[in-house]
Amino acid sequence: MKYYSYTFATLAIVAATLSGCNNQPQNSQNDIASPVSVIELKKGSISKLINTTGTALATYEVTLNSEMSGSYKLQNNPRTGKPFKLGDLVKQGELIIRLDDKEYENGIAIDAKKLSLEISEQEQVKQKALYEKGGVTLSEMRNTEVKVTNAKYDYETGLLNLEKMNVKAPFDGVIVDLPHYTPNVQVEQNKPMVGIMDYKQLYMEINLPESSIGYVKPQQPVFITHYTLPHDTLRGVISELSPAISTETRTFKGKIMIQNNKLMIRPGMFVKADIVVEKADSSIIIPKEVVQSSRNRKFVYIVEKNTAIYREIKTGLEDEDNMEVVSGLNVNDNLVIRGYETLRENSKVKVQK
Repeated sequence: MKYYSYTFATLAIVAATLSGCNNQPQNSQNDIASPVSVIELKKGSISKLINTTGTALATYEVTLNSEMSGSYKLQNNPRTGKPFKLGDLVKQGELIIRLDDKEYENGIAIDAKKLSLEISEQEQVKQKALYEKGGVTLSEMRNTEVKVTNAKYDYETGLLNLEKMNVKAPFDGVIVDLPHYTPNVQVEQNKPMVGIMDYKQLYMEINLPESSIGYVKPQQPVFITHYTLPHDTLRGVISELSPAISTETRTFKGKIMIQNNKLMIRPGMFVKADIVVEKADSSIIIPKEVVQSSRNRKFVYIVEKNTAIYREIKTGLEDEDNMEVVSGLNVNDNLVIRGYETLRENSKVKVQK
């Protein structure tokens, strides 16, 4: 009997011990605070963009050839005091190259033409005075007018012919091509002299997919970027659109004008254009990467009192990185942007800076 009593007593002690162990609180996953990072939501703006690419080209571009033959004389840049060179800015009407040919200039005899015009004008004044006094007939006075007109045409034609010896900038721009000629060497007619571009305003021709024809409109703003300018964005605008769709490419043509006042983009660069077809101002904007989905529902987590709160959201406009939230979030909500992948409703969290 003592043996059995001892055995039952031992079993009772073991059972009590096990029971006590089972009643001790255990750490659950919900009691472990997950580290997260949050941002406080504010209102901002977002745009719906249609992306395309193309080559930026100068709005004004010209290659000037020699209209006459002559001795080559490259002129000095008045801003530097040195001969013009590639990359120099030029003003409209500025003389860049002069071709000298004394024999050609003497043949024009511009001084004689000017003198002939002055004499004919003096004769006209004299004949008009005589006609008013009855000293000459109307026909005689009109003949002097013909002489003045002919002398004026001769003089102006001479000036135009002399001007052919000068190579001048037709507009404000930059020298982009300047073939080398030995000073004072005889240059033949129709030889390239200088290339000038004005690329303060650029344009690019684009081809857009048929699916975007209902979105893209003239005068819509465009953001222009290039990989060499990672921190700078230029502004442009849709200037022209074709209403016709190509049956071969299923695209339609357009043109973008680009403001390039600081000459940051060079003609010939391959650039990216983001056309702003829709814009939302004063909206809650969140990073696209934090949005999760399940059963066709989009959701995120916010933090309230160190607890993760599930929020189902409805979204609007999107760009490459962000998304507009139409409903489900409020200004000043603390949105979880890191550590959201393992969260559940009411998970304990620890906000890290």
